[in-house]
Amino acid sequence: MPMQTVRRPNLPVRIVIIGLLAVLIAVFVFSFSSQFFYFLERVEETEVGVQFVSGRIKNIVGPGVYSDAGLFVEMKRVSSQAVAFSVTDEELITRDKQRIGLTVTGDIFRPGMVDADIIQSLWAEYNQLYLNDEAAQRRIEDRARQAMKVCVGNRNFDDAVIGTARDELRNCIDDGVNELAANFGLVVDNVAVPEVFISPDVQAGLDAIVRSRLETEKAAQDKLKADAEASAEQARQEGEIRIAQSRMQEESRQQRILAELERQKIEAQKAVIEAERANELARVEAQRAIIEAEKNNSLLAAERDLQIEQARALAAAEQAKAEVAIELAFAEMYALNPGYLQLQMVQANAGALNPSDKIIFTPEGTVPTLVLPGPGIVPTVETGGAQPSDVTP
Repeated sequence: MPMQTVRRPNLPVRIVIIGLLAVLIAVFVFSFSSQFFYFLERVEETEVGVQFVSGRIKNIVGPGVYSDAGLFVEMKRVSSQAVAFSVTDEELITRDKQRIGLTVTGDIFRPGMVDADIIQSLWAEYNQLYLNDEAAQRRIEDRARQAMKVCVGNRNFDDAVIGTARDELRNCIDDGVNELAANFGLVVDNVAVPEVFISPDVQAGLDAIVRSRLETEKAAQDKLKADAEASAEQARQEGEIRIAQSRMQEESRQQRILAELERQKIEAQKAVIEAERANELARVEAQRAIIEAEKNNSLLAAERDLQIEQARALAAAEQAKAEVAIELAFAEMYALNPGYLQLQMVQANAGALNPSDKIIFTPEGTVPTLVLPGPGIVPTVETGGAQPSDVTP
């Protein structure tokens, strides 16, 4: 019976098959084991980490490095960076039935650590908006289109396009988008309306309006110019008339001023004359008053002198009375006391004689004759007797 040979597989093929099996086993083991732990998972500064256990949120954490182990544990990251969006709608109808187009741009911000409760409550419904930028952009762009239609539809064409009305339109869209985005826990900021599109028909109408307005304004300007020139000519003529009238009025005013000055001069001269007359009368009156005063002073002085002399006479009379009273008192005393009188006479005689005195005795009833000495005269005393005698002094 012939022998059969068993062919073994080629060695390289076996190595490839073993490698494939090893890879499949490793992938299976890794995918299965990743459900039970994560190690050194990093959350960046611009992210918020959401930790899960068995499909439920365990915790919301800020930037850092985290590890965890358990049954079906997982870490997901929510970016806090802005997500830009831009939406254009060229079919917007204003309240006055005009068609315009707008481009609206802005930034979308997801909730951060300060809004952890929003993530906690809205994660089940809107986690795709927190994890996927395109999903967030599509959702906000749809809401922005809605806000654009509402804000434009509530305004007339001029209120949506011209001047500061565009700022009001932007504010309206900003408020409308944020009101709708708040339902998803998102915030829209930096909303702008960089472009406004106008249909050719509307643009042609606006151009016609602008041309008409310019022509009207030009006509109004021409009219204003003509009116201004006419007013200027009229003002010039009126100015000349006013100048002439002003000159005449000035001359009349000057004449009135001169007449008034002349009148004032005459009044001043009259006042000076009156003042001089009054001064003269006052001077005469003053002199008369002085004379009267001098007379009164003289009379007063005479009366005072008379009063003084009367007072002096009264004083002299009183003094004389006093002196006479003393004499009368002595006389009365002498009359009542003759002896005392005789004593006083003796004492008076005795006190009247000096050692050098000479006594001449004459007969009773005769008066001695005294001859004063002089040239050739010898002093003699005639006693009235029969024999004269010389007396030597």
